[in-house]
Amino acid sequence: MSTESTESTELPPAGAATAPSSPQGAPGAGRWGVRVLALGVFVVGTGEFVLAGLLPMLSASLDVPMAVAGQVITAFALSCAIAAPVLTALSANWPRRRVLLFSVFTYLVGSIGTALAPSYAVVLMAQIVAAVGVGVFVPTASVTAAALVPAERRGRAIATTVTGFTVAVAFGAPLGTMLGELLGWRTTLWFAAALAALGMLGILVLLPRDLSVPAPTGLRRRLRPLAQGRILAVLGTTLIGFTAVYIPYTYIGAVFEPATSGDGVRLSILMFVLGAIGTVGNLAAGTLADRIGSRHVVAAALTWLLVSLLVLPFATSHFAAAVGLILCYGVAAFAITTPQQHRLLALEPGSASVLVSLNQAVLYLAIALSGAVGGIGIAWVGTNNLSLIAAALAALALGLSHLATRLAGPALD
Repeated sequence: MSTESTESTELPPAGAATAPSSPQGAPGAGRWGVRVLALGVFVVGTGEFVLAGLLPMLSASLDVPMAVAGQVITAFALSCAIAAPVLTALSANWPRRRVLLFSVFTYLVGSIGTALAPSYAVVLMAQIVAAVGVGVFVPTASVTAAALVPAERRGRAIATTVTGFTVAVAFGAPLGTMLGELLGWRTTLWFAAALAALGMLGILVLLPRDLSVPAPTGLRRRLRPLAQGRILAVLGTTLIGFTAVYIPYTYIGAVFEPATSGDGVRLSILMFVLGAIGTVGNLAAGTLADRIGSRHVVAAALTWLLVSLLVLPFATSHFAAAVGLILCYGVAAFAITTPQQHRLLALEPGSASVLVSLNQAVLYLAIALSGAVGGIGIAWVGTNNLSLIAAALAALALGLSHLATRLAGPALD
């Protein structure tokens, strides 16, 4: 459920008055380079999203409560949120291939460490290591894809790269969950490590050694938009709205346990349905945003999400009802992503990459909060009523969305 991510690096705009920009590297390197970057995003995205499906197995294997197991996701996402702006700034002057290899290798080490972990504490530490790699790889991959192709193809290159996240949600996470059910959760981590090794090989072979991009404007510049109330309100909508989205996703194994009877294969089917319908919802939301305006799409999606979360406790007893609920919930959850980015870019078009980078960090914070709030909620109201806490957050996000519209005025009309 992540969005398009770029470093806070302003690439020269297409059609600029200066000499046209050309891709770096040999002919054909751009096309294959973008594909290997998309593969890399799929790999690290699968590692991120599969954790939700593995939580029941982690809980049972490591003998910790479900709410405690969920803090692995909190630690992972929080580490991503910190690593994304800080380490991309520190590595700004490195060749892009070196940064990408470093980040994938870090993720690989974390995945192997998790697969070998003898205890919950070691799993937690190993996943923090893996998350640092993810936090650096995703924004770097997006801006590298744009540098590999001619100016007129940059948008498509970035879109192709971040499609890896959509595929990770729709296919990678369900496949990893099914693999964990059949062969054990450690097998899933070994599989993720093998994919990471394949991704490193692709980067070594297909990306130019000295590929570079203009240096980002620094961490202070990244954070400067946070001084504007209207941008804070939009980012706040993202933070609270996606916390509501991710609470049932983070604990999907526990929430839908009555419907799946603890069967990992059934759980993987639910996750596949969620990813597939979410892809449709995201595409539809982008089209609607162009026609009726992003703020209307966000308001409709949050309202739809609120209703779905209120109904969810009544749809966890039977598998067919759970699939129907997932279809409704998935459309609403994914439909928020693209319009929220459109709203940010409408406020300050000249700071596009800075704002998208901030939005990505906020999304990681939302995942972290979902694990923490959901863990408290399970102890407080139980797994069957956990979505009611998420519904309250969705209502708060709807209010913040309206506040953002009032603060922005005509810019968000």
